[in-house]
Amino acid sequence: MSNILTRMDIPRAMVTNITAVHQPTTAIRWATVFLFVALTAATSQISLPLPFTPVPMTIQPMIVLLSGAVLGSRLGASCQFLYLAIGIAGLPAFAASPLLVPGLGRLLGPTAGYLMSYPIAALVVGILVERGFNQYFLTRFISMGVGLCLIFTGGVTWLILSPWTQMSFGTALGFGFYPFVLVDLIKLGFAAAILPVLTRMIGNSSVRH
Repeated sequence: MSNILTRMDIPRAMVTNITAVHQPTTAIRWATVFLFVALTAATSQISLPLPFTPVPMTIQPMIVLLSGAVLGSRLGASCQFLYLAIGIAGLPAFAASPLLVPGLGRLLGPTAGYLMSYPIAALVVGILVERGFNQYFLTRFISMGVGLCLIFTGGVTWLILSPWTQMSFGTALGFGFYPFVLVDLIKLGFAAAILPVLTRMIGNSSVRH
């Protein structure tokens, strides 16, 4: 935007003032980071247990993908690392389980693969958005779809390799992918639809185009 205004012979000081309006302050950016950390933690507590799988249904992946899309790659990944850190510290950030102790015990439960893939998913979604994959509904859906694939890959891989589950590939898909994919795609569509609203709310976000 600043290049366009400069070519229009608008004084550089005025260009700086105009573009600054469209960029959030550092305080706003980090406030948004902590907001997404809180949302990621809160949505872990709102879950629907399914009787045939140890993996509950939550809206948490949608929040994770939005964190990368709104905050960008660096802050999006930082947000999810911070979420994991507070969960490991024992705060109620991970889904409650009567069988797993708070902290690292819950991180290493059946959902560990999903949780540990959150920073990677947020990072990749942020990179795609920074490269222009936020201009249209379809490109936003695709960018967050890539992140969702990473989350599912991490989750299914853990169900296969974890010493507590040790599932076959087909069984892991049946427990950790098939029951969730349709609902998650619907949530993905909702996230892609509201992303422009969220980025405008914080001054066009920290995402660089």
